[in-house]
Amino acid sequence: MYRLPPILVVLVVTFLLPLPAASAAEIAVAGLPPEARETLALIRSGGPFPYPQDGTAFGNRERLLPPSERGYYREYTVKTPGAKDRGARRIIAGGEPRAPREIYYSDDHYGSFRRIRE
Repeated sequence: MYRLPPILVVLVVTFLLPLPAASAAEIAVAGLPPEARETLALIRSGGPFPYPQDGTAFGNRERLLPPSERGYYREYTVKTPGAKDRGARRIIAGGEPRAPREIYYSDDHYGSFRRIRE
């Protein structure tokens, strides 16, 4: 049986192991699509929200956001023009519903997040 030199084993293992979660990238409010800015305004005013799922607890099962107690994060739909369903865009807010301490935007249904910088 052929054996790899130890340095190659280290390199192979290094590139195959999952990377630790990096801190979320940021996006300015001005850089958000207009529909996301509208959703932010709805969050701050307490609604009404267009979808029954809006304002429900977000479980952070993907573990891409900082860990926190259950119920800390809430999800909100960002309308996608032309979509027949809720689409893939969401805002996740952490903290008090009308005055969140941290807010994240995902345009790929929780595949990645960017912290919204205000």
